[in-house]
Amino acid sequence: MTDARRARLHEELSIESRRYLAAYVLFNQALADHLGMHPTDVQALSLLTAAPGPLTVKQIADMTGLTTGSATRLVDRLERGGYVVRAPDQQDRRRVLVTPVADRVARVTAVWDDLGQAWQTLLDGHTEDELEVITRHMRQAHDLSHEQMRHLRSRPKPD
Repeated sequence: MTDARRARLHEELSIESRRYLAAYVLFNQALADHLGMHPTDVQALSLLTAAPGPLTVKQIADMTGLTTGSATRLVDRLERGGYVVRAPDQQDRRRVLVTPVADRVARVTAVWDDLGQAWQTLLDGHTEDELEVITRHMRQAHDLSHEQMRHLRSRPKPD
């Protein structure tokens, strides 16, 4: 690949990445509006349901980048909406675990399922090798994003 072609592809990828991220943020807002939820709550619920088990509020704060106070208010909203329950940790009674409520989460899942066929059709247009590349990229982008968030949070805010 020539340097000029690679530079052009980097530029094109940069533009398309910005468009993709903006579209995702706007999609998340539309989904939250549709469900009558806050966009952060939708994402936190998504992360909770992807976790291997219940989480503490501190783990939710770390995962989302929220302060523990903000994460507590987020869990309060999800609990009021019936999306999660809090229960004492049986291994450490000082800790409280937050667990998604399957029946209520099904409300959100139903919306995803309704939209899912269009996403599946998009993915069906890719070979298995391409899907592996996309998956690897998404995993690496996830890890890099968290690294960059930690870096940003450690720096003073600009004037």
